[in-house]
Amino acid sequence: MATKAGIIISNSTIRKARLGAGLVIFVFVLMHLANHALGLISIGAAEDARHWFLMIWRNPVATVLLYGAFLVHIVLVLRSLATRRTLAMPAGEAFQTVSGLLIPVLLIEHLIGTRIVHEMYGLADNYHTIVRILWIASPANGIRQTVALLVIWLHGCIGVHFWLRYRPWYTRIAPAMLALAVMLPVLALLGFATMGRTIVQIEAEGGYPRGHYDDGLGSGDYHAPPTEVRDRAIARTGLYGAFLVLLVGVYGFRVQRRWRERPHRLSIRYPGGEVVRVPKGFTVLEASRIGGIPHYSVCGGKGQCSTCRVQVVEGADALPAPEAIERRTLARIGAAPDVRLACQLRPAEDLSVVPLLVPAAETAIPVLSQPASAGREREIVVFFCDLRHFTTLTEARLPFDIVFLLNRYFSIVGRAVEAAGGRVDKFIGDGAMALFGLRDTPEEASRQALKAAADIIRDVQRLGEELADDLSAPLHIAIGIHTGPAVVGSMGYGAVKNLTAIGDTVNVASRLETVAKEFDSALVFSEPVARLSGIDTSLLESRKIAVRGRGEPLRVFIVDQQTASRFA
Repeated sequence: MATKAGIIISNSTIRKARLGAGLVIFVFVLMHLANHALGLISIGAAEDARHWFLMIWRNPVATVLLYGAFLVHIVLVLRSLATRRTLAMPAGEAFQTVSGLLIPVLLIEHLIGTRIVHEMYGLADNYHTIVRILWIASPANGIRQTVALLVIWLHGCIGVHFWLRYRPWYTRIAPAMLALAVMLPVLALLGFATMGRTIVQIEAEGGYPRGHYDDGLGSGDYHAPPTEVRDRAIARTGLYGAFLVLLVGVYGFRVQRRWRERPHRLSIRYPGGEVVRVPKGFTVLEASRIGGIPHYSVCGGKGQCSTCRVQVVEGADALPAPEAIERRTLARIGAAPDVRLACQLRPAEDLSVVPLLVPAAETAIPVLSQPASAGREREIVVFFCDLRHFTTLTEARLPFDIVFLLNRYFSIVGRAVEAAGGRVDKFIGDGAMALFGLRDTPEEASRQALKAAADIIRDVQRLGEELADDLSAPLHIAIGIHTGPAVVGSMGYGAVKNLTAIGDTVNVASRLETVAKEFDSALVFSEPVARLSGIDTSLLESRKIAVRGRGEPLRVFIVDQQTASRFA
């Protein structure tokens, strides 16, 4: 039973619950702001839309869903604070945590003044009543609700961005979503201000322009009886008190855990003489962060890279065996037996370690430089091309003539890649590397890469014919294409940083370009590219080749210059 419970209440389940609750709240806030924005038309227009809004959100099912989402989201934020070993966190995560904790504090008063009083005393919490209170009777509360609105909306937008940012299609809709994120709260605040100014004008004229108040909207002249004032105070005290108890409970849990773990601490020694004492269960990477010791971890401590790896100098005999994630990563890099991943290693006894990748000192980083992005692993198509026998072609040519030829060639490659939907990664000598699939699916990216290859082969042939009198031999190109997972991110040094990709997929694509030269062909692409692109390979020559670092041979398709035109 315990095992089943552990599976059900896993970290993945908790993340999904927090995301689901956040999305429910985000949809509610989005509709609420859109309703406010209709105040730019009139109070009546906002009130008409409000009836539909209440029909959706004030039925029993939606009420349980909405307030349950608020409760789940807050409880899980507090849980994350309670379970964190250290409160040191990146700025973005810190903002999300702090703003998430501020939301209940900012909303409790508004909740009491609208929904609770409406349910208990039947107060008409319509736009005329609420806007009059916040704009005329209590502008300080109006400012407070404005701050609450901005904090909640910003918190939700950042959360949605973090959720969607790695989806291939997100980059296409990101500009529209950014416009919505900026414009909706602006329109909502303008609608609120317009309604407030309208009510001031109406009251100055003694009523609506027709000379009377519309009873359906209510005059807003509401004075709470003593019983209501008392009940509001009780509700306010209860809600603020409950939230305070939760915060104190989180703090108490952290203190109690630290006190409980004190007798079970162990020491981790570093090559510089630093000693960090942490409780059992901490990883070596967490110990480094607690001790303020620089320690690389490009993947964020998920075991997907080896940048945090350490050599265990003392205490290796008492270490737990590596689990599956760590074992796979260590096997991929061919690590020695005494090398472990700091993000996965949880020692039970004292040990001494040496980080194998030492971060550069901050003073060594050039002024005004931007840190390289850690990147992320994604499915892409990698494209390599190279002019064959380029050295022979240029032996008797002047340097400026070589530059002219290369620029013509580079323009062919660049136009073809961009027209097909890819991105030129870099030019290296007479070779080029391009990436496909940064914004598209692997299927579409495979078709794009094959089309770009066909266009390049055709245009290079035409360039060779155009310059035939000046060249000692015809121009021929070799292209290799492969698809698979690669880490994509901004990498480099100082001011020279570019978006690029690294990994086994890149190495295989480069190898296929070499294979194209070996088989005297224009294009070689792998079986995964053929499968994803959906092309007919029945008439294409295929081979199985050995690729360094791969246990099994890779099936590839070999295409000559004439056949490549099929993919255009």
